[in-house]
Amino acid sequence: MTRWRWLMSQLLRKLWLRATCFALLGVFSAVVAIWAQNLIPWQVADWIGSDAVDSLLNIIASSMLAVTTFSLSVMNSAYSAATTNVTPRATRLLVEDRLAQNVLSTFIGSFLFSIVGIIVLRTGAYGPGGRAVLFIVTIAVVAVIVIMLLRWIEHLTRLGRVGETTQRVERATHRALRDRLDDPWLGGVALTPERATVPGDAMTVLAGQIGYLQHIDMFALSDCADKAGCDIHLLHNPGAFLYPDSVLAWARWPQGDAQIRQDFRQGVRAAFTLGDTRLFDQDPRFGLAVLSEIGSRALSPATNDPGTAIDVIGRATRLLAEWGGADLRGAAAEPPHPRVHVPPLTDADLFEDAFMLMARDGAGLIEVQLRLQKSLAALARLGPDSFRAAARDQAALALARAESGLTQPQDLARLRAEIAASAGPA
Repeated sequence: MTRWRWLMSQLLRKLWLRATCFALLGVFSAVVAIWAQNLIPWQVADWIGSDAVDSLLNIIASSMLAVTTFSLSVMNSAYSAATTNVTPRATRLLVEDRLAQNVLSTFIGSFLFSIVGIIVLRTGAYGPGGRAVLFIVTIAVVAVIVIMLLRWIEHLTRLGRVGETTQRVERATHRALRDRLDDPWLGGVALTPERATVPGDAMTVLAGQIGYLQHIDMFALSDCADKAGCDIHLLHNPGAFLYPDSVLAWARWPQGDAQIRQDFRQGVRAAFTLGDTRLFDQDPRFGLAVLSEIGSRALSPATNDPGTAIDVIGRATRLLAEWGGADLRGAAAEPPHPRVHVPPLTDADLFEDAFMLMARDGAGLIEVQLRLQKSLAALARLGPDSFRAAARDQAALALARAESGLTQPQDLARLRAEIAASAGPA
């Protein structure tokens, strides 16, 4: 995805943009009745009096303002609940909820439609045909409001709940993992270990600021590489925290004048977007880390909810099982950006993001440790050797923590017996 398409996708997730579009649609619907009044037969127009339309518009105007204010307060409470009970990193997914944005936008658009309709109606700009058109549009608006209210009531019963928010994080993580499986190296080729070290004579492109790497425009990088006739080697994946002197990429190509080299460096730097926070889009590790944070918070003494941690372990296992079971060997047979080398996601990092926090904070809970060891044993039977080794390493680390955290010898003996049984033939 190009940088501009990515920025547009981020913009389309904003509530204010959707609300503005619905508001303009509401104003347009009220005003267009002036020009459409000649399309209504006079017999139909005479059946509808101005009082009928005026009463409906007044009801919509007064009720939509109250409903919008109430909905905003409920959404704010849901965001606060998610921040307190789940994790602040998951709140972004609630803010970008499409149904909530559509409902609020519908309420705001209906409110402005009724206000403009009342104003134009009081000015006498509507003739009999205009009142008929306005009445028909008003009935349609009422129908839309009723549908949205019913959907909103059902949606509010789940908004901000721990289970529902956790499911949102899992879906966002699954999309990022699925995109990475479809393009394992973002459409480029794998960065080999020997190319991960910057040569002394290479041209480097520095981050120039502090922040998280949010997006990489592979099309722009490929264009720069084709024009310069060289390969570009990336050193970081989206989600990395960078410093001003962090090397984003390096390249080695025939010497040119200073202006050509400067243009090349600026073109490569413009392909990287840095920001204050991590995003789910190109960063599946962030989704796994947020899931792990949800499980870790559930294990805190203040919350004491091991059931949520066990649920998160199951979700993380489901995600990693899909990653480990995928065959990436032929995924990049003909990559669209063959001159761009991208570092792979390592299995060890994925396992650490998914399980380390819960293994640490649940070290003293036998039920959490049993579920964790069962899941890691199942994952250790999947995927390539590196994936299996990462699962075994994480299981060994979790066992070491459990040996220090479990106070009852019987619990520790049961855990070791479960590990021995899981290590047997599948």
